[in-house]
Amino acid sequence: MRTDLFDGEKPVVRFDQVGVRYGAGPEVLRDIAFSLEPGSFHFLTGESGAGKSTLMRLIHLSLRPTRGLVHLFGRDTATLPRDRVPDLRRRIGVVYQDFRLLDHLTAVDNVALPLRVAGARGPDVRNHVSELLRWVGLGERLAAKPPTLSGGEQQRVAIARAVINRPDLLLADEPTGNVDDNIGVRLIHLFEELNRMGTTVVIATHNFGLVDRFRYPRLDLEDGALKLIRTPSPPC
Repeated sequence: MRTDLFDGEKPVVRFDQVGVRYGAGPEVLRDIAFSLEPGSFHFLTGESGAGKSTLMRLIHLSLRPTRGLVHLFGRDTATLPRDRVPDLRRRIGVVYQDFRLLDHLTAVDNVALPLRVAGARGPDVRNHVSELLRWVGLGERLAAKPPTLSGGEQQRVAIARAVINRPDLLLADEPTGNVDDNIGVRLIHLFEELNRMGTTVVIATHNFGLVDRFRYPRLDLEDGALKLIRTPSPPC
């Protein structure tokens, strides 16, 4: 672990009165203040347009706030030199809603990409990737390329790619949106396993059945404001 890029005594993520607006329009996020401790697990909920994807982009450093401060791995991102941003991003696994798979690569090669970028080589890489793809139900689709996969299958490839290198922080934007409930539960269990190994997990979702079933702390956005951070009550 790069000790100059992470103070393990501090929150993995901290927002201090963050606001975001696009152009001259109203703020889409306002006065956002929260922190995520190392090894925590949170659901991020809210209606469409509440600002969930914007919040995820801020955490991933693909968007800068209009005001306020964002700290990531103990570092003030406003003063972080531009050439250090990729180092922090490599510590984050991201599951995007649009998957962002490479159409010319097989499922195995798409998932292996983060490992190969980090310098991993040899048969162990393929074995590790193949085992993970089998776990998410794609054992028969290892050589398939994204255009031949269904939306749910592409989503599972994207999730496997995001978790393959055991990131310090996982951001998942609607990771169960294109799969049935059984696969959705299995994917949450995968995120739980990663969390037990120390990864901080944030899952944005509209699936309140999953939120209530797993009952992790919930960050709820409404009209651009963070309304609460709580553990859901047991379902009636």
